[in-house]
Formats: sequence, structure tokens, C-alpha cells
Amino acid sequence: MVRRPVNVILAIGGTGAAVAAKGATATIPVVFLTGGDPVELKLVASLNRPGGNVTGLAFLVNKLVAKRLELLNELVPGATTLGMLVDPTNPNAKADATDAQTAAAALGRKLFVTTATTRSDIDAAFAALAAQRVSALFVAAHANLLDSGAQLVSLAARHGIPTSYPAREYVEAGGLTTYGPNQTDVHRQVGHYVGRILKGEKPADMPVEQPTKFGFVINLKTAKALGLTVPPTLLARADEVIE
Repeated sequence: MVRRPVNVILAIGGTGAAVAAKGATATIPVVFLTGGDPVELKLVASLNRPGGNVTGLAFLVNKLVAKRLELLNELVPGATTLGMLVDPTNPNAKADATDAQTAAAALGRKLFVTTATTRSDIDAAFAALAAQRVSALFVAAHANLLDSGAQLVSLAARHGIPTSYPAREYVEAGGLTTYGPNQTDVHRQVGHYVGRILKGEKPADMPVEQPTKFGFVINLKTAKALGLTVPPTLLARADEVIE
């Protein structure tokens, strides 16, 4: 793309794509979509003043670890050991696992972290989760895992593990629950930024945007299949209940 060259690069394939685009050019405008902190990732100098050729949207799913674990704990109050699935090649993997360990400790729960990048890795990860007798599972918001959504939902059902996912699409496919920003909205926002750049605006002058709406979704049919009774107070807090 840089050799071509294109007018703007849209990097929406996860944090790795944003980091790669940033490293490839200092002149072509780059618009990213990342779940991590773009300042910590050195994509921009600051959220308000990106200061270079890069801007975009930080949709913060990697900063929702504690909230998602809290909701999962409420859904499965008897869980003593929680599992977490991360992609070790993702730039956010270490920080996500650390945040999850802290959140699990605050809830008085043990956390078993396992890793997967490929589809065969995911099969092996679920075997490890079953061996550890985890009571509930937290899937990190990593691009490679999102690409394997159908496999994750199928394995969670087969092993009977209540699972929290990073996007609504998993729950539509039969997953138990999710909490996070609306994916359609965040993709629309980055598309709008691309349009503004094509009309002449400079990334350095365009603050990094963040989502303002977060949705909590529960698949009630899946909850029943897992033998879970969803507390009425939790149902009342859900933005959407899939039946």
C-alpha cells in the first residue's frame, strides 16, 4: 500500500494491524481501530493531539476486563476458578492477562490463563480449561480469536462452560454474554474519519475518538442450556436479551 501509494490506510484488523501501519509510513494518513490504549501502544502522542499521520478510534474493549469479569461472576456466582483465553501474539495480551488477574483476585476468584492463536491451538486450550475444571471462561478481545468465533461458541457449548465474549456477534451465534461497544457503530466512526481525511483534514488535528455507548447482552436460551438461572437484577441491567 505504501509503494502504490494509497491516499489513506484503514487499519481495522486488530491492534497488530494498527502497529504495522504506523511502522510502514510516516507520511500516508493512517486511521486505526484498536481495543488497546493508543498512547501506550505509541500509535499517537496523545488522544486529543495525535501529532502525526495517525489517528482513529480506541474502542476500549481491552480496558473492559474488570467489568466483563464482574458481570460473568454475577452470571456464574458459584464459579471458583475462572478461565481466560488470550492470543499471545496480540500486543495487548500481557496487559489483558495482568488486568484480568487483578480483577479476579478482587472478586476472590482464581484465574487460569491459557493461550491460542490458531484453530488447533483453540482445541488444545479448551482441553486445558476442562482439565483445570474452570467454571466460566473469559475470551480476550483479540483479532485471531474473533475470527474463530463459531469454533469458540461450539467448544464452549460442548464443554458446558459459561463464556463471556468481546463482541455481540458471538452471542448472536449462541454464546452466553458480552459487554462492550457496538461494533457497527465503531466501524461507522472510523469510516467517517477516513472520509474526512479524503476531504483534506489532517490526522494530527483529529482527536482519537472513543465510543460512548456500551451494551450488555445475554443469550437466555444459552443460559438455560447451561443450567444457569440469570438473576432478575442482572436481566434488568441487560441492554438486550436474546431468547
